[in-house]
Amino acid sequence: MKQTLPLPVDVRLMNITATVLFAACGLVLAAALGWWALRHPIFAIGGIVVEGEVSHNSAATLRANVAPRLKGNFFTVDLQQAREAFQAVPWVRTAVVRRQFPNKLRVQLQEHQAEAMWGADSESRLVNTHGEVFDANPGDVEQDEMPRLVGPEGTAIDVLAMYRSLKPLLEKLDLNLEQVALTGRGGWTLHLDSGATVELGRGSMEEVLARGRRFAATLAQVTAKYGRRPEALVTADLRHADGYAVKLRGVATTDVAAKRN
Repeated sequence: MKQTLPLPVDVRLMNITATVLFAACGLVLAAALGWWALRHPIFAIGGIVVEGEVSHNSAATLRANVAPRLKGNFFTVDLQQAREAFQAVPWVRTAVVRRQFPNKLRVQLQEHQAEAMWGADSESRLVNTHGEVFDANPGDVEQDEMPRLVGPEGTAIDVLAMYRSLKPLLEKLDLNLEQVALTGRGGWTLHLDSGATVELGRGSMEEVLARGRRFAATLAQVTAKYGRRPEALVTADLRHADGYAVKLRGVATTDVAAKRN
């Protein structure tokens, strides 16, 4: 039987030394390649490919706004910072940024889809279809064709939901809902394009919507009793437990009684 003799100590030390030197050379070479990649002009960000929704911002405008805010090259650029730079551009809701070898960034954009104005008449903020408030140039939209929603910060999604629920009900009466307002104390008020005001009162969304549906379902019957159409509405107060009170053009306020469901 053949027996393997251990290598001499000096030979083993030489092998270990060679392995360490080889590993060190590999690390130095990797570091040199990394330094070269970081410094070489070929990896400087040379282009931004814009995809997705660009209705309100051209690709050239987006590049011009974002490129100066980018730091580093293909390997070192902060993608999170790049994403935030794109999302800071008006009308951009979300941006997904990826690297495209060897020196480009590819960004997929989603724009805000405006559904209403937000805040007081002096404000130019908008509400998108997700109930999110965003800043934009008011000249980019047809303000006269958009409703205005008003409420405390953080309530835009609820005010938008109220608008969407009541708008079609009032349209059946040829009434156009122009503004929905929620006060800090939880009171709801509607403003129609005819100038009429409807006080819905306070309560949960379900309770307020129930009053609104009752009002829309019976207003035509109430106005018909006085020879009027729903467009004759001046004010309505739905804050009554057993019905609501209305004021109509050409009809004395005391002549219009509360209407029960």
